[in-house]
Amino acid sequence: MTTTTPTSSAPPDIVQLGPIAWLHKNLFSSWSNSILTIVIVALLLNFLRGFVVWVTTTAQWEVIPLNLPRFMVGLYPANQYWRIWIAFGIITALAGLSWGVLARQTAKLFSLPVLIGIGASCVFMALVPVPPLYRLMLLAGVALVVAGAWVGRQAGRKLPALGRWVSLAWFVSFFVVLWLIGGGLFLRNVSSNDWGGLMLTLIAAIVSIVLCFPAGVVLALGRQSSLPVVRWFSVLYIELIRGIPLIAILFMGQVMLPLFLSPGARVDRILRAIVGLTLFSAAYLAENVRGGLQAIPRGQTEAANALGLNTPLTVGLVVLPQALKISIPAIVGQFISLFQDTTLLAVVGLVELLGISRSILANPQFLGRYAEVYLFIGIIYWVFCYTMSIASRRLERQLNAGQR
Repeated sequence: MTTTTPTSSAPPDIVQLGPIAWLHKNLFSSWSNSILTIVIVALLLNFLRGFVVWVTTTAQWEVIPLNLPRFMVGLYPANQYWRIWIAFGIITALAGLSWGVLARQTAKLFSLPVLIGIGASCVFMALVPVPPLYRLMLLAGVALVVAGAWVGRQAGRKLPALGRWVSLAWFVSFFVVLWLIGGGLFLRNVSSNDWGGLMLTLIAAIVSIVLCFPAGVVLALGRQSSLPVVRWFSVLYIELIRGIPLIAILFMGQVMLPLFLSPGARVDRILRAIVGLTLFSAAYLAENVRGGLQAIPRGQTEAANALGLNTPLTVGLVVLPQALKISIPAIVGQFISLFQDTTLLAVVGLVELLGISRSILANPQFLGRYAEVYLFIGIIYWVFCYTMSIASRRLERQLNAGQR
């Protein structure tokens, strides 16, 4: 009989790699990897050197400060900018308050990365090429976010139901902001034809996101319904819309829809664009939510039925919350895609951020400034999309989306 010596139950030693060991393991592990690393680094350094030289010496950036108001609000009347600033203040205050309420259970509200981000934002706001008064207002917006976050965190700990009131405040603020921008009720009316730039992009994207989310959830539930009429209508809508390009839907809304209306009836162009974006995105969002619904084990439904819950309560309280939690990455990805799809509004004559850029480049004074303008609006789109991505990851961590 062979006698074996039992191995030690002690855990293996943890090997900590320093920077040199990490480079050797990951980048210079063999002669082929070493050559590939050197070639890629050389190409990147050459590109960065050329880019820095272009940015600092060749590029003519005066096109940005000279047209910054048009990039932001399009042809909105300059004497009515105060309404935009009030709307900006409402949004920043609510954003800070929501941040504080959501982070009320965290150990530290202003961590080192957050402080670095706030400092970088203040430096950026101070360097924006706008009049000094506007710089102060931008800095005041950052201060509102910080103050709102602190107040929201303190109040959220004492009032657990504060989140519901913040949600209600967001709902009310949506109509208040639209009233401030559009006018009416003691305010001068500003035609939607004068709306443009980043303001129009955000309005179209936010309204479309708010509308397409419940529509997508209803379509996803309808596709899994046991009622044949509801199921087949949902399937037909989803497959039909997903088979049509977005640009075709926008053209149908802008060009063909007026043909079916009475001669005196006119639908606002921005409203038609928002409807087109909503109808298109709802179909894709429905499939994202349906994927989350199919990932829920059948035992969840059976357990809810055993507790005496009917079908609407089972779906609303048990199945749908888990499905939405699972679908957060796909849903936010669809929202980011929708935000980027607003660039197609320029094709149908709306002067959103890309459209106003094309009109600026048509000015003989700024001919050939394509690289500067498109790099500027590209950075704007990246900032908003990356912010949505960061918010998605934070929401996933708070909901423990990776734990089932």
